Amino acid sequence: ESGTGKELIAGALHNLSSRSRRPYVRINCAAIPENLLESELFGHEKGSFTGAIKQKIGRVEEANGGTIFLDEIGDMSLPMQVKLLRVLQERVFERVGSNRSVPADVRIVAATHRVLEDQIAKGLFREDLYYRLNVFPIQMPPLRDRIEDLPLLLEEIVARLEHERGTSVRLTPAAVIALCQSRWPGNVRELANLVERLAILHPFGSVDLADLPENYRGKVASDDEAEKLPAIHPALESLSGSDGSAMPRLPREGLDLKQHLADMEMHLIRQALEASDGVVSQAAKLLRLGRTTLVEKLRKYGLMRSDLPTDH
Repeated sequence: ESGTGKELIAGALHNLSSRSRRPYVRINCAAIPENLLESELFGHEKGSFTGAIKQKIGRVEEANGGTIFLDEIGDMSLPMQVKLLRVLQERVFERVGSNRSVPADVRIVAATHRVLEDQIAKGLFREDLYYRLNVFPIQMPPLRDRIEDLPLLLEEIVARLEHERGTSVRLTPAAVIALCQSRWPGNVRELANLVERLAILHPFGSVDLADLPENYRGKVASDDEAEKLPAIHPALESLSGSDGSAMPRLPREGLDLKQHLADMEMHLIRQALEASDGVVSQAAKLLRLGRTTLVEKLRKYGLMRSDLPTDH
């Protein structure tokens, strides 16, 4: 099925390999027109075709020493399959418009949602390429068939958000258990989209059951379903605190703690003001602060407005 996390697995294979310090290059074979795919993969020489105004390095060359992930390889044309087979067999390729062989020291990870055995029977995929690629196959079942992986996937998705977007979100055990009861027709891609949406709505905050979109809140677990939940619980420890509250995580590259705490404080003050309809004294009570202290913080963060009511 589509969206099962093939790209996540490919990235993990690269990051945990001896090539992890070298480039990791991704390309979707189905997203690039057939007449451009060869140039995209192998590059071209200046003047090799109309519009080739300068030499271009292809993705295979970019990934030299590292890993290239060929997604949807089942959609690759037969002529391109021949060229890829040569890379696998001889470890060389030629740029478009050149007859000079370029060495290719690259690990190829390929993925497809198609059944390649069926494609071979229809004459749409080369059998020799299939066996060259099929050295260590990994089946990616739909998320609903491996729901015990969901907490770990959540942890990885949140870690990626922290690393790539500088934001984060935590989920309480109740929220995670509700997500474990969803059918996930969009698989891991749907889960990643949901987590990104929650991070936008609750940046660095805690997401409880009531904060989830209605269609993800699940239902009360039956006795049979409840028996499965303890096996999921240990993985929740990294997603929340020991008391079930959300706990922030340190991004892989570290952070400016002073600025991070200031951003969190400002965000919570804004939430308190919204919850109290802008009444400062009520917001102060929600934050367990004195009114004067909160006014000072409003000035500090530029949140003071002349139209803010102070009391009713």
